[in-house]
Amino acid sequence: MPDAPAGAPAPPDPLYLATAIEAVLEAGRLQLEFFGRHDLRVDKKGAIDLVTEADLAVERRFRAFIAERFPDHAILAEELGAGDRAARCCWIFDPIDGTTNFAHGLPIFCASLALEIDGVVAVGAIYDPTRKELYTAERGGGAFLNGRRLQVTQAGTLIDALLCTGFHYDVHGTGDEVLHLFGAFVRTARAVRRLGSAALDLCYVAAGRFDGFWEDRLKPWDVAAGALIVEEAGGVVTGLDGSPFAVRNGHLAAANAALHPAMLEVIATARRR
Repeated sequence: MPDAPAGAPAPPDPLYLATAIEAVLEAGRLQLEFFGRHDLRVDKKGAIDLVTEADLAVERRFRAFIAERFPDHAILAEELGAGDRAARCCWIFDPIDGTTNFAHGLPIFCASLALEIDGVVAVGAIYDPTRKELYTAERGGGAFLNGRRLQVTQAGTLIDALLCTGFHYDVHGTGDEVLHLFGAFVRTARAVRRLGSAALDLCYVAAGRFDGFWEDRLKPWDVAAGALIVEEAGGVVTGLDGSPFAVRNGHLAAANAALHPAMLEVIATARRR
């Protein structure tokens, strides 16, 4: 491997990516054991925010795995909270991104995992077990789908773009705002989709299946891995207001470099109105 440029961060330990891949593949295997079962236990965290016994089983398995391999690492995951925030290394994990789809038997879901080192996401892995698609990235090392390098699209205008978004679980209370922005993009883009998994939405931007993605009120486990995969596929990821992307800020817009400014302009115009 060539030396890193002067001033560039050192590449992460190869064991970290291997661990991320092992973890999401095992998560996918467990997901499929539960998927489609008529006796699947589904509980509510909110009016429309679901958690299944599969979410909990996958997360518990993951936590045991990391505790054995890296006992000094922290974990931030959706269902069971955060660990030691002072740790240099923090694994950010969503045991099932797309839980509502999963609970309804809709095969659009994944496991999403990122490793944050000193506050910077260095490794990401996302696995869709129903399509057997493994997305991976290391900072500075490119993004890949089943070992094939990914590249975002070259679409430069919204009328030529297929976009995607998502709605947060508080959409019943924020529907006017969400639908106003959704409508603004429907009126300017070729088409807009809503699949129900932010992690996969970002992977699809990286893979060139979508040209852009935006969403608000996100959690770190929704976007940490996917944002890195988009960036390593040549895309641009910022906040909805154009601010530098941060995992814990809760909002993002992702696209190729040519399309990204046009998306930000639609967002800014819709918010002014």
